[in-house]
Amino acid sequence: MMTKTVLPILTVVAAIMVIWYAASIGMNKKWTYDQAGRAGVEVSFTEMVADTWAQERPVLPAPHQVVAELYRSTIQKDISSKKSLVFHGWITLSTTLLGFVFGTGMGVLLAVGIVHNRAMDMGVMPWAIASQTVPILAIAPMIVVVMSNVGATDLLDKETATAMFGYQPAFMKGILPKAAIAAYLSFFPVVVGMVKGLRSPDHMQLDLLKTYNASKSRTFWALRLPSSTPYLFTSLKIGMAAALVGAIVAELSAVPVRGLGGAWMLSGSYYGQTLRIWAGLLAAATLAATLVAMISWIERRSLKKMGMTQ
Repeated sequence: MMTKTVLPILTVVAAIMVIWYAASIGMNKKWTYDQAGRAGVEVSFTEMVADTWAQERPVLPAPHQVVAELYRSTIQKDISSKKSLVFHGWITLSTTLLGFVFGTGMGVLLAVGIVHNRAMDMGVMPWAIASQTVPILAIAPMIVVVMSNVGATDLLDKETATAMFGYQPAFMKGILPKAAIAAYLSFFPVVVGMVKGLRSPDHMQLDLLKTYNASKSRTFWALRLPSSTPYLFTSLKIGMAAALVGAIVAELSAVPVRGLGGAWMLSGSYYGQTLRIWAGLLAAATLAATLVAMISWIERRSLKKMGMTQ
């Protein structure tokens, strides 16, 4: 059973690695041949391949170069250093989780209102859908500027944070505007999923509770909410990934420049450090996969306790 599960994954990973290495040769060889032409030397195919996989600023880094950059920026750096990928990853994670909590809470509340109130169904749902047509790159700077001007930037003010922790943690500085953008992207999947889930009970089940004279609240807690649980977890996984994207996009516009988006990918783009950019991308992908896997683990245990899975 384990072999049947692992073998397809390893096959796909191996195929991606082969394509990646081949693509890095094709995209980096121009630099190698240009340098050889300026030096007036001939380059063999083997030498060309070796050089494309060892350039300091390649167009497309080879996988082993990205892994080496990850090692240098995590293991070989103090996690409290601003040059550490762990430091900036923690800031992005904090923003993602805060935005995810806000977005999930708002999404669930809106879904409950939409299901139980026709006016909200007709008035709120179209606006929720329309909100997702606005490019996040366009509104992110505006949200950051507006919230900064009104002073809503930190999770806790400096005095309160210092009283609680002895200092103001780095992740608390300027976190609210970024969390707002993460919440903006994560609430919509939760709204749609929960509305679908809360409406999933069929008429026979609803009529049965009516014959027992069950109130709307009793119907909600006994039937609608349990029925919506699978839909909720599916939405949470999508919302978590969306929140991470929102946090990274927000970091591109936020001050101070911290996190995987601003301090890592954006600065890498400014200085042509492609290894730094790809290391940040891989770190973000790993972070997203870990968070979604945690939700999946909670989902399996929850649904099993509820008797919805074997």
